[in-house]
Amino acid sequence: MPLLDALARPLRSLRVSVTDRCNLRCAYCMPEEEYAWLPRGDLLTFEEIQRVVGVFLGLGAERVRLTGGEPLLRRELDRLVALLASDPRLLDLSLTTNGVLLESLARPLREAGLQRLTVSLDTLRPDRHEQLTRQANHGRVIAGIRAAAGAAYRRVKINTVALRGVNDDELADLLEFARQQGAEIRFIEYMDVGGATRWTQAQVMSRVEILETLEARFGSITPLPDSDPAPADRYQLGDGTPFGIIASTTSPFCRACDRSRLTADGVWFLCLYAPRGIDLRAPLRSGASDVDLAALLRAAWSARLDRGAEERLQAARVPLPVEALRRDPHLEMHTRGG
Repeated sequence: MPLLDALARPLRSLRVSVTDRCNLRCAYCMPEEEYAWLPRGDLLTFEEIQRVVGVFLGLGAERVRLTGGEPLLRRELDRLVALLASDPRLLDLSLTTNGVLLESLARPLREAGLQRLTVSLDTLRPDRHEQLTRQANHGRVIAGIRAAAGAAYRRVKINTVALRGVNDDELADLLEFARQQGAEIRFIEYMDVGGATRWTQAQVMSRVEILETLEARFGSITPLPDSDPAPADRYQLGDGTPFGIIASTTSPFCRACDRSRLTADGVWFLCLYAPRGIDLRAPLRSGASDVDLAALLRAAWSARLDRGAEERLQAARVPLPVEALRRDPHLEMHTRGG
């Protein structure tokens, strides 16, 4: 029986950031020239991550997603995957990546026990990819996706942030590409979180607009039953091809949110939008027992009332100022694991 918060939401899903570093500088996530990075000595070791995850599993958590920054920048990540996968209480182990380093790592990670993989891809055009990310490595991302498709993962997904005036003319082509790779695509509304310092409502493509764009190409689209615990609303084309839309900007899913986030340096955030988190590294490194850690988690989750995206929907949406982000890198989405 999973632990419930004050709104009866279970502690079921944990996103674990293994690094705050990234090898891309996507315009919607990390648009600035310089960032404040977490001290390397503060990052949790693989054994510390395994121990903390074990405490979460003891409280009823079942799913773990490894994130970053870009998680594949963390050396020997397959060793962490193997450590986590060895726990029979963990029912689902997945990872989100930008795909740049994936081609050579897709199979080793799968063999270590990684079950599902999500790759970010916002365009099929190399020139547009370079404009978006400030890196000329689009071909490596495509190669990574193809390597993942051949590595026998339980499921491969592609995440695409839909940006008006940027890639809205490619949404149908991206869906077609995902279908050809045997992957399921997720279109994500542009969110004003952390490093989205240049976010504007004008660039947000809503779920309604995304569906209208796809219907113009593929014809009738049918909603699918809500059987997936992920936040995406799922649909299918007339030929049965499934896809999803994460409408967290225009239609937040706070009331059903079962996820929390652990930063690479051990700060636990109960909501992506929370102004502050709970330091788990300090008690972990000062001799706290698993029972002590479990009590800390239980008390915090039981009192959880967070509805960050809903509250943002009701307020005037203003991105965080750069100065605030530089003072506290934990406010960044690439530090919190997205």
